[in-house]
Amino acid sequence: CSEFLQRVPAFREAEVLSCFLALSFSNFFPSLWPRWKNWWVRGILTLAMITFFFIIIYLGPMVLMTIVMCVQIKCFHEIITIGYNVYHSYDLPWFRTLSWYFLLCVNYFFYGETVTDYFFTLVQREEPLRILSKYHRFISFALYLTGFCMFVLSLVKKHYRLQFYMFGWTHVTLLIVVTQSHLIIHNLFEGMIWFIVPISCVICNDIMAYMFGFFFGRTPLIKLSPKKTWEGFIGGFFATVLFGLLLSYVMSGYRCFTCPVEFNNDTNSFTVDCEPSELFQLQEYNIPLVLQSVVGWKTVRMYPFQIHSIALSTFASLIGPFGGFFASGFKRAFKIKDFANTIPGHGGIMDRFDCQYLMATFVNVYIASFIRGPNPSKLIQQFLTLRPDQQLHIFNTLKAHLVDKGMLGSLEDA
Repeated sequence: CSEFLQRVPAFREAEVLSCFLALSFSNFFPSLWPRWKNWWVRGILTLAMITFFFIIIYLGPMVLMTIVMCVQIKCFHEIITIGYNVYHSYDLPWFRTLSWYFLLCVNYFFYGETVTDYFFTLVQREEPLRILSKYHRFISFALYLTGFCMFVLSLVKKHYRLQFYMFGWTHVTLLIVVTQSHLIIHNLFEGMIWFIVPISCVICNDIMAYMFGFFFGRTPLIKLSPKKTWEGFIGGFFATVLFGLLLSYVMSGYRCFTCPVEFNNDTNSFTVDCEPSELFQLQEYNIPLVLQSVVGWKTVRMYPFQIHSIALSTFASLIGPFGGFFASGFKRAFKIKDFANTIPGHGGIMDRFDCQYLMATFVNVYIASFIRGPNPSKLIQQFLTLRPDQQLHIFNTLKAHLVDKGMLGSLEDA
């Protein structure tokens, strides 16, 4: 490692930092085994990443959205670079340019839909945005067709097969990376708690599985990841469920975490203030008779969201790791150790977020299936953008419906 440091200019900063930490620990703790040195390097940088995570949470939802976009771009870059190197695509015309162009097109399509959905009033108020919103899908399709035609025009006889390999590689990467990051943004808009708790559960499971495996691991779990053990897998599960319950209890008491992210037309800014739903109000639950004799309680007060957190943490512990196993199989298929060397002791950004993508999809499906209902504020926003005659027609229809149900008369009497 000392010889490595003498040639610092030729290597990346992350690799230099990794060696610097390893040398420091070997000087101060010469008796530490190599696995302990790696443990300390991973531990220090893990704490640094967790600290950074807390900082961006404090800065608010817009910063979180920006970070998600940056992570998406970096993950795309790492996977595309692997394909570029593995298939020796150095002579392919326009490959990298087209890959980034398709990334731009797909982001324009997905995030344009999100902006129109969540900030409808703002979009309708600004003429350029209103036009882009109205013809958004047509513009997106035209942009993609332009890239498609550019790809066809770039085909050369001696590289046909390789060019189609890389075309498929780019599109699969877009499917994995961009789609999932788009779902993460949707989860964030439902309330920061739906973003923070799932991500924290995956982080907790990763750390605790590593800790339990490091100290107690004896039984191999899966051949794709020889260092993974059943002891780490099971220990990580129980630790993550407990962590999810505690974190959910703390966060459910703060409106800034539980309220959906909405755009305030009066202040032209994002707001996260609302009246907490029943999901985030303390309720009393009866403890099963089997457990009453053990804990000594008959009832317990908890937030309904904590029950949902059990489902989230269970998925993060039992299914989430398979994202990591999939990534391990991918790396073994191409005989690489990590996606990149961005983070010493951890690999690339994709190495840290391989489980998060599965988690993002699950959370989005879970919210749509069990949580989300009609959003009155969105309906009102769309109602206000209609023509006066259309608004009057809807008003009369709604009035007739309420009169038939007997609700309008009771309201007038009150």
